[in-house]
Amino acid sequence: MTNLFAISTTDTIIGWVLGVVIIVQLVVVGCLSARLIKRRKSAGNQTSAQEKSFSSISTRSFVTVVILLGVIILLSGLISFVLPQGSFQRDEQGTIIPGTYVQGEIEGIPFWRVLTAPVRVFGSSDALTIIMISIFLLVMSGVFNVMDKTGGVSVFVRKLVAKCGKRRIPVICVATLIFMTFGSFFGMFEELVTLLPIMVVVMLSMGFDTMMGLGVCMLAACFGFSAAITNPFSVGLASQFAGISVIDGIWLRIVLFVCVYAIVVGFLLLHIRRISKDPTKSPSFDVDRDKLAHLNLDAKEDSPQNKKIFLTYSIFLSIQLVLLVLIAAIRAISDYAIPILAASFLIGGLTSGLCVAKPKKVFDWFFRGGVLSMLPAILLIAMASSVKLILSESNVLDTIMNFVIVKLDTIDSPFVIVLMLYALILFLQVFIGSASAKIFLLLPIVLPISQALGISPTLVILTYCIADGFTDMILPTNPVLLIGLSMVNVSYGKWVKWTWWLQLLMLVFTVCVLLFASVISY
Repeated sequence: MTNLFAISTTDTIIGWVLGVVIIVQLVVVGCLSARLIKRRKSAGNQTSAQEKSFSSISTRSFVTVVILLGVIILLSGLISFVLPQGSFQRDEQGTIIPGTYVQGEIEGIPFWRVLTAPVRVFGSSDALTIIMISIFLLVMSGVFNVMDKTGGVSVFVRKLVAKCGKRRIPVICVATLIFMTFGSFFGMFEELVTLLPIMVVVMLSMGFDTMMGLGVCMLAACFGFSAAITNPFSVGLASQFAGISVIDGIWLRIVLFVCVYAIVVGFLLLHIRRISKDPTKSPSFDVDRDKLAHLNLDAKEDSPQNKKIFLTYSIFLSIQLVLLVLIAAIRAISDYAIPILAASFLIGGLTSGLCVAKPKKVFDWFFRGGVLSMLPAILLIAMASSVKLILSESNVLDTIMNFVIVKLDTIDSPFVIVLMLYALILFLQVFIGSASAKIFLLLPIVLPISQALGISPTLVILTYCIADGFTDMILPTNPVLLIGLSMVNVSYGKWVKWTWWLQLLMLVFTVCVLLFASVISY
C-alpha cells in the first residue's frame, strides 16, 4: 500500500519555502484588504471616527494573529516528524474502542497538506461548522453596523443607562451572573456573543471601557461554561458516558461556580478601580475614544424619530432574547443555535433597519460597512480550525493520548493521575475546541482506567469540565475568541496582556480544587 504521508527531503525543503511564501502573501493580502476597507469608510469631509464600522479589525491585530496562527500551523506539521503515527479503532459514532491502539512509524505529513490546510478545512468534517460560524460573524457585523448607523445603538443605550442610573456596580455583578448562569446551566457560549456589541456600548455609556464589555459578556459566559453545573455539552454528555446522573457530585460544582463568579467579579472590579484612577491604563483606551466619538450619547431622545428607532430595535432585541431562552430550554434545537440566530439576526436586523432608514443606505451599511470589515476574520477562523485538521491527518493525536493513558497505569497517586488527565485535556484543547468532541475522544478510554485506579467518575467529569473551558479565553485557536475580539476591534495581544494573570490565577485555583476533590475522595 502506498503511504500517503511519505515525503522526500527535497519535498520538505520546497514545502517550507512555499510555506514562508504563502504566509507572507496572506499577511500582505490581509494588510492591503484591511487598509482598503479603512479607506473606503472615509468619504467627503466626514471624519474617520464617524465613518468607521463599529465592528472592524485593525491591520495590526490582523497581522499579529495571522503570524501567531501561522507559527502554530507549522509547529503542528512539525509534530508529525517527531512522533510516530498511531490510531485507535472507532465505532460507528466515532467513539474510541479501548485496547485497540496500533502504533505506526514516524512519517511526517507532506507540507503541501500543511500549507493548504486553511483552504482544505472547508472540505473537512468541520466544514459546515466553520461556514456557519463565518456566516454568523458576517451577519452579526452587518446588522450591528446598520443598528449603529441608524442611531439604534445610541438611542437604545441612552434609555437603558438612564434607567440604571448610578447603580453601575450592581449592573456589573448582575450581568456577569446572568451570562455565567447561561453558560453553566445551559452550555451557552457562542450564542451569547450575539449580545457582545450591545454590552460593550452599555459599558462605554456607563463610563467603563470595551474590556468591561468583553469581561461581562464573553469572559463570563466562557467561565460559566467551564464552571459547569448542568451544562449538557460537558456535564450532561460526560455523565451519560459514565452511566451516572447529572446530579451526582453537583454540590462541589456549585461551590466551584460560586468561587469562579467571585473571581471574575473581583477581576472586573479591580479593572474598574484601575481605569477610574487613570483611564489611559485601559488596553482599549484609543479604540474607545473612536467609538464614543460617533455614539452621540448626548443627543436629544424625545424626538418622534428616536422614539420610533427605540421601539423598533426594542422589538428586535426582545425577539433575540426570547430566542436565546428557547434555545437554552429546548435541547432539540440547541444543536442548530448558530444558524437559527444567524437567520434571525439577518431577517430581524435588516427589517428593523428598513423601518427607520432608506433601503439603499441600509444595504450599503450592511454590506460595505459591516460585512466587508469582517472579511479578514474569515481567514483567521480558517487558520485556527486547520490546526485540528493537520493533527488528524498526521495521526499523532491518538499517539499522544495513548502515551498518557499508558502512564496512568503506572501511577498510584489519585491526585497525580488527575493532574495528568488535566494536562492531557489542556493539550487537546489547543487543537479541538468542541467539548463534546473531546468527550467522545477521551472518556471511553479514561473512565474505565480511572475507575480501576479508584478515581470516581464525578472527579473525572469535574477534571474534564475545569480543563475544557477556561483556556478558551486565551487560546488563539479558539474561533469564538477571535470572533469576539474582531467584533469590538480589540487586538489579541491586548487581550492576553489584560487576562494573562487571571488565567494563571485560575490554573492555580483549579489545581487546588482538584487536590481538595482528590483528598476527600469526591
